Amino acid sequence: MSDTLTIQSHKGPYDVLFGDDARSGLAALAAGDRPLHVIVDERVAALHTDRLAPLLAGPSVLRLEATETNKSLEKFPAYVDHLVGKGIRRDHLLVAIGGGIIQDTTCFLAATMLRGVDWAFCPTTLLAQADSCIGSKSSINSASAKNILGTFTPPRTIYLDVAFQDTLDPRDVRSGVGEILKVHAIDGPDSFAALAADYDRLFSEPDLMLRYVRRALEIKKAYIEDDEFDRGPRNIFNYGHTFGHAIEAATDFAIPHGIAVTIGMDMANFVSSRIGHGTEDHFRRLHPTLASNYDGFESHPVPFDRFLAAILKDKKNTGTGSVTMILPGADGRLAKVTHAADDGFTSACNTFLDEVRSQ
Repeated sequence: MSDTLTIQSHKGPYDVLFGDDARSGLAALAAGDRPLHVIVDERVAALHTDRLAPLLAGPSVLRLEATETNKSLEKFPAYVDHLVGKGIRRDHLLVAIGGGIIQDTTCFLAATMLRGVDWAFCPTTLLAQADSCIGSKSSINSASAKNILGTFTPPRTIYLDVAFQDTLDPRDVRSGVGEILKVHAIDGPDSFAALAADYDRLFSEPDLMLRYVRRALEIKKAYIEDDEFDRGPRNIFNYGHTFGHAIEAATDFAIPHGIAVTIGMDMANFVSSRIGHGTEDHFRRLHPTLASNYDGFESHPVPFDRFLAAILKDKKNTGTGSVTMILPGADGRLAKVTHAADDGFTSACNTFLDEVRSQ
């Protein structure tokens, strides 16, 4: 059986190659006849010079610092000028090497340059490998509006090699694990329990990590093939994000995204139990593993007024004075819930951030 994972999309099928297949696939790209335009995280290029040498030796290489500023629309004229100067044509291939910022930047260029150019992706962060590399979605910033512009344009091929994780900061690994935990929670209590039992081994056993990365993508595959344009069932992947995004905003993004989402999942489970939707038992079952994943951030200050302002402005909200979020029900299964931002809700949020999070 092939190790390739094939995703169906409105642009046709695209493949995820793993491990040795990914490495040989990248080598074949570099040695092939198709003209390439490489867009690479400059830090990844410096850390993995030998592994990426054939691609970095090509005639068109754009090295970018992976910052939110550099995926803002205001930066794109320089990227377009670079590609035009390198003679880009519609039959060429853009190759993104990096995490989500490089992914978003390259995808937007691929969707808009010459009315569409193919692109491929080599994700080098665990967040990108375990989550964002599939699903077609990408977005960029414009002025102060974050992720306001975007497309649904999947890459033609994804080259997934967990060896890139060797140079990741431990916080970035746990950030990626946060998304793996999220996807397994979405799959159900049994799936999360199996991952929780292996949690400690993830960080020292690359083969086990790869197995759970692949499983996370397999779970997500079913949802994105059913709802590629994020209009219904796929909304469940916002689990932890309503609270997590508000935590990020309230702390000026001092907490890495996947760790903020991990806190957000724990918070969603707690709040759900307090407002009568979920159960205390479900919160208690998941809490030890989630708390382990945000260890070191359990006491990081989260100004509550800023948190509350951010959560009330969340784009998923459908009415004034209410919050739309993904919460576990009594059976542990997740669903979209809209709840008034009343005293009970705000009290539960405050209690979690001030007391429960640090327990």
